[in-house]
Amino acid sequence: MTVTCDMMVSEDGYAAGVNQSLEHPLGEGGERLARWRFERPDENAAEIAAIATAGAYIMGRNMFGPGRGEWDDEWTGWWGDDPPYHAPVFVLTHYPRALLTMKGGTSFTFVTAGIESALEQARSAAGEREVAIAGGVATARQYLSTGLIDELRLHIATALLRAGEPLLAGLDDLKLEKLSSVGRELVTHVTYRRALPV
Repeated sequence: MTVTCDMMVSEDGYAAGVNQSLEHPLGEGGERLARWRFERPDENAAEIAAIATAGAYIMGRNMFGPGRGEWDDEWTGWWGDDPPYHAPVFVLTHYPRALLTMKGGTSFTFVTAGIESALEQARSAAGEREVAIAGGVATARQYLSTGLIDELRLHIATALLRAGEPLLAGLDDLKLEKLSSVGRELVTHVTYRRALPV
């Protein structure tokens, strides 16, 4: 079973801008990373569709919502009643919370036992389909640093953020092999796989 990770990044390597908040989920200026999805959906249709094919997803608490500490049970994510995942989602957190079931087949399970426990649960839920590490930056970095991501799909937006959350900084031992690269007007899609030991 393949573990994938799709991340939008700026040309200077940031996957989120500074001062992430309820008003700026991707940080200040971070919305420029997603222009290709909303301004050119037709020419990027294959890449957009591939993001939504996993059998289960893993995300960090920061991606699920802006809160910290104990849960506000009124908060059910950024996406409304019908989130785009349509599959089980496992949210990494330090604070327990009951299973949250949404419309369209999306459920959120809150995992307090760490990244390997979340991956084990996601693999069980996904069946034969992929498990996708959905973000945010800290979560993707944890899985990358431990070699648990098989395929990294970077969507490099034509934007410079100059500050924020760098995706690959400090991951000096990460070994990747490029599989493909497709350049479009607002984005370049680059797919890597984890290099296996020789």
